[in-house]
Amino acid sequence: MSEQAERIVTSAGIPADPHTRLTVLETHTSHTSHTVEEMAAILREEDDELLADVRDGTWLNKTEFAPIQWAVPGLVPEGLTILVGPPKAGKSWLLANLLLSVAAGGKSIGVLQIPEPKKVLYLALEDGDRRMQSRCRTLLGASEDIPENFHYKTSVPPGKVVRVIEAWMRRHPDTSMVVLDTLGKVMPQAMQGESSYQRDYRVGGDLKKVADDNPGLALIVIHHDRKAASEDFVDSVSGTNGLAGSADTIMVLARKRKATNAVLHVTGRDVPEEEYALDLHDGVNWVLDGTDLMDAAAAAARRQESETISDKSAQIIDYIRSQPSGQAGAKELADKFGSGVYEYLRRHSDAGRILKVGRGVYAVPS
Repeated sequence: MSEQAERIVTSAGIPADPHTRLTVLETHTSHTSHTVEEMAAILREEDDELLADVRDGTWLNKTEFAPIQWAVPGLVPEGLTILVGPPKAGKSWLLANLLLSVAAGGKSIGVLQIPEPKKVLYLALEDGDRRMQSRCRTLLGASEDIPENFHYKTSVPPGKVVRVIEAWMRRHPDTSMVVLDTLGKVMPQAMQGESSYQRDYRVGGDLKKVADDNPGLALIVIHHDRKAASEDFVDSVSGTNGLAGSADTIMVLARKRKATNAVLHVTGRDVPEEEYALDLHDGVNWVLDGTDLMDAAAAAARRQESETISDKSAQIIDYIRSQPSGQAGAKELADKFGSGVYEYLRRHSDAGRILKVGRGVYAVPS
């Protein structure tokens, strides 16, 4: 390297590795007529621009951020949420419940208190006006008016769903929740040379940007799940991982066909990973199984437990759990369930479903 090039890279603070220095030399000798000092100043200015948003621990320590805003407290935070589930699982009924409760105030899914009524927008692309009216009246009851804060739209021009939401937010920046039902209605084809993953991430990124640009907005997108079963519920999101990767929160409504209950799986950047038990009343109205989210999570755990053990085992475990002390003695259990209970206790103790907390005394782990 020439002495002049050495002066350029040294004065600009460029790392001493040969490849970087050779690149600078070629750029300087082939494409510019700047002096050494001018070239160094240009490089420093470019570095300053590239590193302008680097922050340190001191800045982070003293900065106070606004708290997370919730459309539905503890369940639906601001940001982009993707709700998935099989067709006819009740996703639209669940979201209509949430939308109406946010618009009217009061209790959401039977339990969660909405602090104050706020505007919502429902992009119900699989519905018409008649069905929308019927759905709202079914959920609210004949004596209650559909809230003024509830707004909906049943069609979107091709390729313009993001622009429609942006236009709405410019007119109504105080909107708490926007629901897109469903993504499949507006999902574009991949562009030339674009993979399915890139298409999914681009679409998800565009929707997330709308949410990010409007603090306090919960943007919920309904999407169908994969046909194949998966141990990780996040993998239920149809398409590639690009869509799930762009979301702040993922919800999966897991309901067996014709069942009157379901489990809502939730994970995200601002919500705890949890499963909540839901009950379906009259085939349309989703209600949490419990007095709060903690109760609903415990109910979901009990349901999962009962699916993997016999009815009698479930009865024994439920009996122990229901005692005021949270414990029950082996003799007491034998009197109630028969002498065969001792074998049940041994098996479930070995499996960790119950704990032996004393001589002949058992409890259920919390």
